[in-house]
Amino acid sequence: MAQTLTSLLVHLVFSTKNRADQITPEVEPKLFAYIGGILKNEKSVLLASGGTMNHVHLLVSQSKNVALSELVKEIKQSSSKWIKTQGKEFADFHWQEGYGAFTLGQSQVETLRGYLAKQKVHHQKQSFEDELREVLVRYEVDYDERYLWD
Repeated sequence: MAQTLTSLLVHLVFSTKNRADQITPEVEPKLFAYIGGILKNEKSVLLASGGTMNHVHLLVSQSKNVALSELVKEIKQSSSKWIKTQGKEFADFHWQEGYGAFTLGQSQVETLRGYLAKQKVHHQKQSFEDELREVLVRYEVDYDERYLWD
């Protein structure tokens, strides 16, 4: 094949440090727009986003030219620096150390978009911790509970 063609769809999930409620409703749309800009600079695309005051879900079309770990590092570092400029209430903002990254196929995109759009309603009934455990089980990811949280 003369060219490299890819479809790298990734569902990213990560929380604020200690799951602190720091993503206010006022800053959330701007945060997602900022993350979209970071991804665009990395030749990737933010297809959908959702979350609550303590975590985010991102549906990303990842560039073939950037490693996932580097992409997430850039998202978290740059958005953390940016949010601290949005007011003194964000001065102590930090993301958790780790993240979840799960691949999906094109046929799953609309289902995930719907799921991300309903995050606030979903989390009236289920905690982020329980949600992450369910996602890990669904994707058959082995994990050690001692190292999930910071």
